[in-house]
Amino acid sequence: MSILDDAPYMMLIVRRDAKMSAGKISVQCAHAAVECALACKKTSPRLFERWRNQGAKKICVFAEDLKELMGLQDEANHAHLTTHVVKDAGKTELAPGTVTVLGIGPATYQTMTRITSHLPLV
Repeated sequence: MSILDDAPYMMLIVRRDAKMSAGKISVQCAHAAVECALACKKTSPRLFERWRNQGAKKICVFAEDLKELMGLQDEANHAHLTTHVVKDAGKTELAPGTVTVLGIGPATYQTMTRITSHLPLV
């Protein structure tokens, strides 16, 4: 294991079945990243600073549907990780309240891969 394996990063998990454009996915991931970062800064300031100082790494992956996304949130919450579910405002492509992205972290590689290693990259 290298020192990088313990570097914190954030996972942004996109619902594949929501059928969003690339631009929509980008914006929804940005919402999740900002909210997770703010929550982590408040609850785990040392972890937040470590994440920020090591490049604020983020990885985007797909979940097949809402059921899988919410199951991942349950697993992350059980592991005491920061999470944020993004619900769309409904002004462009999706109906209001549509769940689009789950943000998890920042957390270490070892912690995160236990929950998300099976998910395909966006």
